[in-house]
Amino acid sequence: MWRLVERHTGSVGYKAGIKANGLDAVPPVIDCSGWVALLLSTGMEAVNVTTGAEAFSAQDFTDVHTWSDRMTEVLERRSGSILEGGEIGLDTLPPYATVGLQQGGGAWAANHPRPRGITHVVQIVRRPDDGVPFVSEAQGWSEPRGLRLMSLADWLDATQLYLKPGKAWAVDAFAMQQEQTHGGRT
Repeated sequence: MWRLVERHTGSVGYKAGIKANGLDAVPPVIDCSGWVALLLSTGMEAVNVTTGAEAFSAQDFTDVHTWSDRMTEVLERRSGSILEGGEIGLDTLPPYATVGLQQGGGAWAANHPRPRGITHVVQIVRRPDDGVPFVSEAQGWSEPRGLRLMSLADWLDATQLYLKPGKAWAVDAFAMQQEQTHGGRT
């Protein structure tokens, strides 16, 4: 996941409704769920290769290629747990959490109601050399627009307005894999 973040952060713009194929556009663009789906798929593939087993099935890969609200719902169902609002913090988030936020969305969101009202999704990634957590996201409302990377601590501070019950949810796409390969130890 980190290599994708390094390769594309700062050079890919944001465009609603555009998934990973938007990276081939000139100039390249992607939306939040397209970016997170690509990151998750890359991480799941790495787990399968590293473990030499099918920790993640073809259906698991298919399930994350969806809108932000549905992605959060699928990951919650698969992991069996979710953090909400004030439960989301630097010390409580899973190592590679996916966070869904209720951030409005304008006319398209009003015309397409979503479970929990989630209209934005971000992915925690970790720098390989020291494990420091960052948030990678495709953002269309805040500067800089497009793919951006922030330390998790800075992102939590900047996002406090949304980290309230009924406004934010965090799930662990890798929880089941960790359970299977580490006997419940994470």
